[in-house]
Amino acid sequence: MIKDPHTKIKHIRELKNYTQEYIANKLNLSIRAYSKIETGETQLTINRLNEISDILEVDPIELLGFDHQQVFNNCKQEGNIGINYIQMSDKLIEQYEKRIQTLESQITLLQSLIK
Repeated sequence: MIKDPHTKIKHIRELKNYTQEYIANKLNLSIRAYSKIETGETQLTINRLNEISDILEVDPIELLGFDHQQVFNNCKQEGNIGINYIQMSDKLIEQYEKRIQTLESQITLLQSLIK
């Protein structure tokens, strides 16, 4: 049995910087109905899992197997806290890189507006 699929959905949604409202709208659900999926109050069906996976642009198997500890592992090395890369799919890396580029563009725009 997959442990806490609703929590994994929430983590990926947050990593992608999507709101519950955004996902709920894509699923034609109320925000409260979607929130119940993320809290585990509503049982997740295979069809709903596939719909959510499509919106998050993540394979359903990757979504169910997602573990935030596989993405980043905080470790202590000789008194220093570091972040070690553990395991991340190429698709997820690509999505992070696109997000970083978008944020950098926004920063540049805001800096030019300030000047």
